[in-house]
Amino acid sequence: SSDVCSSDLYRGGMLRLEDLMELALRHREALTARVAEFTVGTETFRFNSARYLMGVINLSPDSWYRESVCLSVDAAIRRGLVLKAQGAHVVDVGAESTLAHAALVDAEAQCGKLLPVVRELARAGVVVSVESYHPSVTRLCLEAGARVVNWTGTEHSDEMLRMAADHEAAVILCHVQGANVRDVGDLDLGKDPCGALYDYFARETDRAARLGVRRLLVDPGLGFYYRNLGDSAVRIRHQMDVFLNTFRLRALGWPVCHALPHAFENFGDEVRSAEPFFAVLAALGRTDLYRTHEIPRTKAVLDTLGLWQ
Repeated sequence: SSDVCSSDLYRGGMLRLEDLMELALRHREALTARVAEFTVGTETFRFNSARYLMGVINLSPDSWYRESVCLSVDAAIRRGLVLKAQGAHVVDVGAESTLAHAALVDAEAQCGKLLPVVRELARAGVVVSVESYHPSVTRLCLEAGARVVNWTGTEHSDEMLRMAADHEAAVILCHVQGANVRDVGDLDLGKDPCGALYDYFARETDRAARLGVRRLLVDPGLGFYYRNLGDSAVRIRHQMDVFLNTFRLRALGWPVCHALPHAFENFGDEVRSAEPFFAVLAALGRTDLYRTHEIPRTKAVLDTLGLWQ
C-alpha cells in the first residue's frame, strides 16, 4: 500500500548522513528485501549480490546526448560492441527520442532503423534491449534477437507482455503517466512519490506475472519529460528522493532499473559527470540496473563504491 513508502529528506538543506540513517531506520524492513534473479540471453543477473549496467544507443538525431547518437547501422553496431567491452551487461537501443520537441517516428520507420542493429548485435552475443511503446516494433525486434523490452507506454501493454512471455524475454516496466512517454503532461505523485510508485508497480508486475512474464524490472521513469518538472531544482530533488528510496520498491520482489539523469542546469560543461554522480545516490538506494550513457565513468564510480568495507 502507499504507506509502505514515504519520505522527508534533506530537511537540513543538504543531504546528510543523519538523513540517510533516519530513512533506513524508518523503513528497515525493506532493507533486507530480496528480488528475483534470472538469466537473459548470455547474462545471469544475480541482483541480490551484484549491480549491472545498461549502455545506450540512440538512433534518433534528436537525442540530446550526442555521444550516444549513431546515425548509421555500422556506427550503432560499433558502439554496441564498444559498450559491451566497456562493461555494459545490456545495450538499450531506441529509434525515437523522448524529448518533447523531438520528431515522432512511426513504427515502420523505427523498425527500419532498429532491426539491422538488433540483429547484428544479438549475433555478436550482446544482450539487446529495445526501447519502444509500439507492440509491432517489439514483436519484430524480439524475432530479430532482442532479449529485453524497455516498455515506455501504457497502451497495448497486455499484447506486449504476452509477446515477451512467448519469447522468454525480460521486460522493463516504466512508470508512465500517459499513453506513452511522448504523451505525458504533468507528473502527479502527490506528497509521497515512492508510495505512488509502489502502488503502480504492484499492479503492473502482478499483471505481467499473470500474463506469463518471469523476468521483470521496474523503472520509475526519472528521465521522462513531464511539463511540471521543467524547474531543475524541483526535478532534481524528485530524482534524488526516488533514488534514495529505491530499496523500498525492491520490497515488491523485483529488481529496479534507473535511467541516470543529466542535470544539465547544474553541471553545465561538466554534464558528462552528472550520471556518475547520480549513480552514487542510486547505489545508496540499492538500484539493480543502471541505464547510463557513460558506461566507463559510471562503472568506475560503482567499482569504487564497491571497495567499501
